[in-house]
Amino acid sequence: MTAYKEHLNSLLVHGSEETDPLYRTVNTPIYLSSTFRSRNFGVHEDFGYSRGGNPTRKQLETLIADLEGGRFGFAFSSGMTATAAAISTLKSGEEMLVTRNVYGGTVDVLSTVFSRYGISFRLIDTSDLTAVRDAFRENTKAVFLETPSNPLLDVSDIAAISEISRDRGAITIVDNTFLSPYLQRPLLLGADIAVESATKYMSGHSDIIAGTAATNDESLAERLRAFQVLIGGIIQPFDAFILLRSLKTLSVRMDRQIENALKAAEFLNKNAAVDHVFYPGLPDDPGYELNARQAKGPGAMMSFLLNGDYDVKTFFDALEMIVSGASLGGVETLISSPICGSHRNFSKEQLEDAGITDNMVRLSVGIEDISDIIADLRQAFEKARGGSHP
Repeated sequence: MTAYKEHLNSLLVHGSEETDPLYRTVNTPIYLSSTFRSRNFGVHEDFGYSRGGNPTRKQLETLIADLEGGRFGFAFSSGMTATAAAISTLKSGEEMLVTRNVYGGTVDVLSTVFSRYGISFRLIDTSDLTAVRDAFRENTKAVFLETPSNPLLDVSDIAAISEISRDRGAITIVDNTFLSPYLQRPLLLGADIAVESATKYMSGHSDIIAGTAATNDESLAERLRAFQVLIGGIIQPFDAFILLRSLKTLSVRMDRQIENALKAAEFLNKNAAVDHVFYPGLPDDPGYELNARQAKGPGAMMSFLLNGDYDVKTFFDALEMIVSGASLGGVETLISSPICGSHRNFSKEQLEDAGITDNMVRLSVGIEDISDIIADLRQAFEKARGGSHP
């Protein structure tokens, strides 16, 4: 391995170090071509039709594999496509165990799409190893972890659960979106597939939709590639170029976001408007020690419970700089209500089981000046005081 590939900061900047053979460009060119000229009749070359392969996408997928510590990398049209590709490695009649407060879209695709093809799932507390062990049945063939989870930031032990799964003939899939491969590398902890919504931290600029997956297992890689190519859920060349460019600054962006997030979490933790803060960067958080063992940092995502004396709607409407909207991981600070957004399709029972309440607020801390982030939260709290959440 080239020496710089051992250091993630350098790998992010230099990528696979393959240059354009014609002009030796520093940046990977955008190959906007649906098809490629054949040199010889009947000879299948690296690139023939862009659904099967594209030079810009290939550069990105090589980098994804290296970043994740895997042999095979894949770039998809969205994070949900990457998740669907990972789920598609199961067969009809098989079951998947899923983190109970996982991103709502994961539950949606399992219940509305894959259930029709005989793949079932159960939501369990994957932060409890005993619960994981006890949940296995004969047809359980995968565990889908999101750690830290969305939106309660529960931390699950990737290495331990991967071992439990392997002993029972199952695979472990980890949604690593909240931390990205800069902070956490599930494959190196024993997971079989790592998926990311690259729309979030890997892109970091709220300008593209993309997803990635990586594995070390050749059989799983064949199934992931079959889904990618045959379904056609591929990232487009321009988006692949943008993602390659954005990844160059992943480490510096996330370092700044974590620095801000720690200060924001401390502010929220001491504020009368907040009943509880969910963030594995706080020493009293249940997932603090485990996250510190398996990740380089706690990330910049957190959730908190607004006190009943403060009106949720007024709080959101009063924010001036912080952006109220879907998604996360951008350079701008983003805020949302899980029950109105990411988990709006959860049933009442699922919300209760996951611990998601109507006064829960999810915060994605950006790179702005931390004093401005805190000032905006403070003035919104003040305006929301005296109400009651619906």
